[in-house]
Amino acid sequence: MTERTPVDLWFDPFCPWAWMTSRWLLEVQKVRPIEPRWHIMSLTVLNEDKEVPESYRAQIADAMGPVRVVAAVQAKYDSETVGRLYTELGVRFHDQNRKGGDTLRETVEEALEAAGLDRGFADAMDSTEYDQVVRASHADGIDRVGQEVGTPVVSVEGVSFFGPVISPAPKGEEAGRLWDGVVLVAGTDGFFELKRSRTRSPIFG
Repeated sequence: MTERTPVDLWFDPFCPWAWMTSRWLLEVQKVRPIEPRWHIMSLTVLNEDKEVPESYRAQIADAMGPVRVVAAVQAKYDSETVGRLYTELGVRFHDQNRKGGDTLRETVEEALEAAGLDRGFADAMDSTEYDQVVRASHADGIDRVGQEVGTPVVSVEGVSFFGPVISPAPKGEEAGRLWDGVVLVAGTDGFFELKRSRTRSPIFG
């Protein structure tokens, strides 16, 4: 069997763009010898000292709770389990648009159960027990790319970058070709940025 290259991705379960990137990486895994490994970062921590629109701050008001739950699971299980939970959370938060409000804990508990985990991990939503872990993991990711970007962060073989920001997530060999290009560009010494304005929202499913 071909040895698979570890690819680390830092995500906040609330971030729709990180969700798109993560689904792309799972497609890449089918056509390139990579192994995604999952790490948490936090939209709450990222924006706590930044001037952002109140409308956006309201959107991420509940974001810390699910990150804490993932941190609690990460403390006891491996990356594959974290990835499985992320999939179940993401399907509900993004594909089903069940991201906030009074039913958030119920949604998180449902995701935990679907991932084969104890619903009691949802207790971490209202606890600060894992906040230092969250902050350390967030810093590990963001320090690789700089404070002016956010989630997702991808790191492979010593090369780290923000993004790619994509919608929809390409599939099959198209996903593999994008991977080849992204790694080539990101690994070029002195290359920092390639960007254009977004013309569509995340396309889920």
